[in-house]
Amino acid sequence: MSFAGAVKEELFKHIGSSRHCRLAELAALISFGGADIYGKYDDKIILEFDNELVAQKCFTLFLKTFNICTNVSEGNLQPVNSGSGFTINDKEEIRKIRQALGSDLLLQKSCCRRAYFRGAFLAMGSVSDPSKSYHFEIVCRNDVQADTLKKIMESFDISAKLIERKNHPVIYLKEGALIVESLNVMEAHVALMEFENSRILKEMRNQLNRRVNCEAANIGKTVTASVKQTEDIRLAMEMPQYKKLPEGIRQIADLRLKYPDASLKELGQMCDPPIGKSGVNHRLRKLSELAERRYL
Repeated sequence: MSFAGAVKEELFKHIGSSRHCRLAELAALISFGGADIYGKYDDKIILEFDNELVAQKCFTLFLKTFNICTNVSEGNLQPVNSGSGFTINDKEEIRKIRQALGSDLLLQKSCCRRAYFRGAFLAMGSVSDPSKSYHFEIVCRNDVQADTLKKIMESFDISAKLIERKNHPVIYLKEGALIVESLNVMEAHVALMEFENSRILKEMRNQLNRRVNCEAANIGKTVTASVKQTEDIRLAMEMPQYKKLPEGIRQIADLRLKYPDASLKELGQMCDPPIGKSGVNHRLRKLSELAERRYL
């Protein structure tokens, strides 16, 4: 199963304990799933979904929220194209459902906004495998949906971005930390831990690669500098002025020829008396200046 599939499977099993939270999730599932509870029929609600998982979650939430077991049964789940749907026929329950899901108070509580976010993702969301890339998105059916969802995410300090794709607004995230927070808000805690573990391993691997690349680059610079210094020293030794150089400079020349792979710090520690890196660099620069005068 893909990571996105595992997240949705976890969210599918999550049933809110409060009625108002179940209503908020139902509203998102119906709206983002493309169904309509305010259709052309007054005496029945026909809900059709392309996604069977969404249809089953709606079915479960209806049963637990509105107590309509006598009017809706498992046998009423009918295949619709590649997905599923079901019908509710009780007029009184239909009135209650439309009134409850159309309430302006639906998203007042923080827990209800979490549930709505969860329903929106379950219906039209996706998230990439964190071991490969960081990408989280929810496809909205219109600008009103996108604006509502974006405000809900911002209420949890999740700053989402918005793009247009195939005439549909898409809310998306590209930062690992924001995706982690989104999973936490939706209460997909198992998926969150898996994401975090993958993110930690990925960051450790990247840090190791950067360190190896940095050390390789430093070694390359050290080798290149050492080769140049050695060449300059050999040229300088062939010049009569070399014997007139201070003993400390000639000492560094001998050490560099003897230890071509040593760092400046290591060369300084071998001197008698020991000197620092800047002192070694100063003496090597004097040798290079002497070597350059050979061609003047």
